[in-house]
Amino acid sequence: MADNNAPPENHDSSVDANVPSENENEASIDALARKVQESLSHAKKHKFWETQPVGQFKDLGDSSLPEGPIEQPTPLSEVKQEPFNLPTPYEWITCNMDSDEMCNEVYALLTNNYVEDDESMFRFNYSKEFLLWALRPPGYYRSWHIGVRVKSSKKLVAFITGVPAKIRVRDTVIVMAEVNFLCVHKKLRSKRLAPVMIKEVTRRVHLENIWQAAYTAGVVLPTPITTCQYWHRSLNPKKLIDVGFSRLGARMTMSRTIKLYKLPEQTVTPGFRKMEPHDVPAVTRLLRNYLKLFVVAPDFDEDDVEHWMLPKENVVDSYLVESPDTHEITDFCSFYTLPSSILGNQNHSTLKAAYSYYNVSTKTPWLQLMNDALIVAKKNGFDVFNALDVMHNETFLKELKFGPGDGKLHYYLYNYRLKNVLRPSELGLVLL
Repeated sequence: MADNNAPPENHDSSVDANVPSENENEASIDALARKVQESLSHAKKHKFWETQPVGQFKDLGDSSLPEGPIEQPTPLSEVKQEPFNLPTPYEWITCNMDSDEMCNEVYALLTNNYVEDDESMFRFNYSKEFLLWALRPPGYYRSWHIGVRVKSSKKLVAFITGVPAKIRVRDTVIVMAEVNFLCVHKKLRSKRLAPVMIKEVTRRVHLENIWQAAYTAGVVLPTPITTCQYWHRSLNPKKLIDVGFSRLGARMTMSRTIKLYKLPEQTVTPGFRKMEPHDVPAVTRLLRNYLKLFVVAPDFDEDDVEHWMLPKENVVDSYLVESPDTHEITDFCSFYTLPSSILGNQNHSTLKAAYSYYNVSTKTPWLQLMNDALIVAKKNGFDVFNALDVMHNETFLKELKFGPGDGKLHYYLYNYRLKNVLRPSELGLVLL
């Protein structure tokens, strides 16, 4: 189980926008895995991950291996009851996110030490409201919110979390942990804390009789079930260029660029409105029908939809289309708010980014639905709208002037093997 995110990468408008074909995509993941395996010296191979029940690079293409759990559950009485040992100066804590003081400590650790882009220009800045939303879904376990303190000073220096989720793989619904927010203080990166933190969250998940997990990372580990591409749509192109997130295209002026990305003032779809509490049953039905189309997807019930989809200011926005004639809910779009701190810029401190979440088109064409989503995001002050090429997103990305970023996001399952690498369009899962 591992960290759950990729860095906020720069959007390079000069990147070739050609999307690989399905076969190329599958081949490229296999080639990437082989390249990584070959390039690592024996001493540096994924020592930790080679001891874990995850797909191994050496097994790629071996069709004799069965799909499903890699290891069977052990009796709960045999799960290690005591936490793993930390280096002497440190101690485990369980983080009570209901406490303002604890929430502030976690926020400070992540804001100063979490994922950065390669050039150290941007760093994720999850708000406290976002963390409370992300970490307290229905049925969450407080024991899965794990911190590491310095014994002497009581300073919080590391963090990792899990939340329970029902995830369907083909026809099988499995209760898994979604593991996220693995963060170690910058000054302690050489202390090898991450593997012991992953083992500890795994132990605590096992104590609840849960044996599988889902996670994402910006790095290649053994072995991605798919690799997705981030795409970016400029909403405030001048600011994005000013802070170095994107570049002025060849033969483009600033005024032409602003004109290129200009959006209408108002949405165009009749019946397009914000989701409200009474919409939960209809949105649940819409999402469940749509997510059946994908190999790996969440199995949402009404409680999940109420938690994850109902709009929360500066956390998640959800809109739907209600037919003016029949009052049927026919379409849905949502995005979550994840700003990045802008490092070392005198004029701007925060990049306000919207991340595409779950979208369903049945009556409204994709381009129209998602253009309306862009319009409301722009009106709400977002600078950029980001989307992965998962689900049916590829149908609108190029047309709506998204450009490919230079970062990839790799999806992983722990203790569950898929026979084949998935195309991003076969994945129906977005992890925060």
